[in-house]
Amino acid sequence: MTRLVQIRNGTTRRVALVEEPDLCLLEGFESVYALAHAALASGTPLSALARRQATGEQLAYDPVYEGKSPWRLLPPADHPGEPARCLVSGTGLTHLGSAKNRQAMHEPAAAAETDSMRMFRWGVESGRPAAGRIGVPPEWFYKGTGTILRAHGEPLLTPSYADDGGEEGEIAGVYLVGPDGTPRRLGMAVGNEFSDHKFEKKNYLNLAGSKVRTCSLGPELVVDPRFESVPGTVTIERSGQALWSKAIRTGEAEMCHSLQNIEHHHFKYETHRRPGDVHVHYYGACALSFGDGVQLAAGDVMTVAFAGFGRPLRNPLAVAADPDVLVRALALT
Repeated sequence: MTRLVQIRNGTTRRVALVEEPDLCLLEGFESVYALAHAALASGTPLSALARRQATGEQLAYDPVYEGKSPWRLLPPADHPGEPARCLVSGTGLTHLGSAKNRQAMHEPAAAAETDSMRMFRWGVESGRPAAGRIGVPPEWFYKGTGTILRAHGEPLLTPSYADDGGEEGEIAGVYLVGPDGTPRRLGMAVGNEFSDHKFEKKNYLNLAGSKVRTCSLGPELVVDPRFESVPGTVTIERSGQALWSKAIRTGEAEMCHSLQNIEHHHFKYETHRRPGDVHVHYYGACALSFGDGVQLAAGDVMTVAFAGFGRPLRNPLAVAADPDVLVRALALT
């Protein structure tokens, strides 16, 4: 599989092909965005163009990955120069584990079926339509623009107004909308969708606000991944020791919604098919440390890894030290 990274040294950006234990720098491209546009314009597969442009110039991957090199990892996909034209979103209740976590989070004392479990059941019944057919829509949420994306090694922030911050380890798809308005999937990457589960638990109507947070992606974009049944692990470390860890699994065989159905219901909206826009869409998590009663603290390190998706994604948790303050909108009078 073709694996790409984006790296930066000061103001210089490069794209590199992962050829363990090295990174092979690509000639002529400073971003995956530019590479994808060139592939689309020339009718060349993205993986073929990346390999064609790989030069003899190499960097050792370990120092870059470990943050010991002048070259630093960026998220493996973005909209350079216009981060507001990168839409970050996600789909929930796509895995059995996510439904169990959500049911426990929102379940009333009477143990009635929650709206979340009802929506999950609809997905089980009609989320995998036959080819060419449209299934039931999954839960969809907005996270922000490209400014919220963080790279491997960068902290994810629990802001002052938040109740909590917790990992959501999953796979995200990366898309470019072509000049004709057709979305093109460039590949997939490991992701930590990161949410405020404590705020959401107060009332499921808080879901929308709980998702507007930083999130991470990478370190690698896998151009041609296998996404049938992908094993992985999520680990929380505190003071250098594993605090919590769980084996997870994603992929179409593990989900109640097909990838085709998820993509249709995201891109059916005309505003999501604006030529030149980038979309990062998280496909859903199956297990959360919050569901097992773990409360993350500043300095904890969240690690997400999936087989076949390159090196693990690691991000420390940061907690804003400043108190929450009133934000005023001023009248322009």
